[in-house]
Amino acid sequence: MRGSGIGGVIYLVIGVLVAVAQNYFDHLNTLGRLLSAILAVMLWPLLLFGIDIRVS
Repeated sequence: MRGSGIGGVIYLVIGVLVAVAQNYFDHLNTLGRLLSAILAVMLWPLLLFGIDIRVS
């Protein structure tokens, strides 16, 4: 079980880095932008394929 916890943390850290690189954390002043940032962190592999997951 210990390995899965570390793997999850690594997955989230990579997600944050990718989301920051794709500007998902810019201007988090609306609920839609906040949800977009959360989804970007959770679904970061999709961002690498060029899929835009912004919530309007």
